Amino acid sequence: MAQAGFEELVEDFEFLEDWEDRYRTVIELGKAMDPLPEALKVPATKVEGCASQVWLHLTWEDGRLQFEGESDAMIVRGLIAVLHRLYDGLTPEEVTAIDARAELGRLGLNEHLSAQRSNGLRAMVERIQQQAAAAA
Repeated sequence: MAQAGFEELVEDFEFLEDWEDRYRTVIELGKAMDPLPEALKVPATKVEGCASQVWLHLTWEDGRLQFEGESDAMIVRGLIAVLHRLYDGLTPEEVTAIDARAELGRLGLNEHLSAQRSNGLRAMVERIQQQAAAAA
């Protein structure tokens, strides 16, 4: 049930030979994201449990998730871009129905991220899931 943009990313990853190529792709996704306005980098949007600084600004417009985020670490910024492709534009019910671990596993991220990065990614997913559950 993943978004079309996420499915495209899965297809792209299937053609990449090794993790280094995938890692570079994730970083490039992060570089392509618009920066989060400084006014939104506040304690309410900061995600705890991440080794780097992470902010997620989630809003609901017409019942659909509008997702922005930023990090001071390039790989984490890329992971935010991956989550954006997975969740942006979905209804709260669709967001909560996604098995993020399984979907991200299709990219091979689970076995290549450090424990700290995995914990941070899990914290970001939990924040998104919690806000979706509250909006449902």
